[in-house]
Amino acid sequence: MKIYRFRYRRRVLQGVLKEEYLFPIIGSVYGDFRIGASPVPIADVRVLPPVLPTKIIGIGRNYREHAEEMGNPLPKEPLIFLKPPTAVIGHLDAVVEPPASSRVDYEGEVGVVIRRKTRHLSDEDRVDDLILGYTCFNDVTARDLQAKDGQFTRAKGFDTFAAVGPCVATGLDPSGIRLKTFLNGKLVQSGTTANLIFPIPELIRFLSRIMTLNPGDIIATGTPAGVGPAAPGDRVDVQIEGIGVLSNTFTRPSAKEAL
Repeated sequence: MKIYRFRYRRRVLQGVLKEEYLFPIIGSVYGDFRIGASPVPIADVRVLPPVLPTKIIGIGRNYREHAEEMGNPLPKEPLIFLKPPTAVIGHLDAVVEPPASSRVDYEGEVGVVIRRKTRHLSDEDRVDDLILGYTCFNDVTARDLQAKDGQFTRAKGFDTFAAVGPCVATGLDPSGIRLKTFLNGKLVQSGTTANLIFPIPELIRFLSRIMTLNPGDIIATGTPAGVGPAAPGDRVDVQIEGIGVLSNTFTRPSAKEAL
């Protein structure tokens, strides 16, 4: 099942995609809901970020090859950072490169969307029922500022630096989700969650012992090798098997926005 959040005739709705139509969801996707009638053609809507998280938790260096390409040692436990919810944009929205940075990188990732309020899990607790589904994520990073600051907050926290979508897909096997990233149509990243240093269930248990995970929160599980800069005008497509494609164009702010 693919769950979309979208705007249609000035209303923000959620719906399930069946062929080329979105069927409205009645109730909460985090609890009990049913699928209504009166479908809307997906061509007639504006696709929005599929969820509105209270926080986005990023996982650094969770693929061996990416850690090696960045010249970093492998972490002995998950390396975590936060991206603010104000950074969230959706499918076809623009990533705005800030004047403070001269190098902005794409990072295609598998995003996990939390379904239920979660805290204090043990190593034996199952996590299947705590996951709503999975989504495409682009952990946009001002690489020069990351190196300058020595930590991640500014480099990963700019508005538009958390591209997510186009939907949340349910029923996927978290141990074998395949990810590809394309820069202007050229394949630049390819990986699978089978190669994560810290698998998704382990990440959820680990994070739950640090902070409460709320419905709609996103865990960005790490990026495979192949990250690189995107110049203004470039298009980045994050493609995940079973989910779809998240497409975003990179741009510079207008003169008014830069003030």
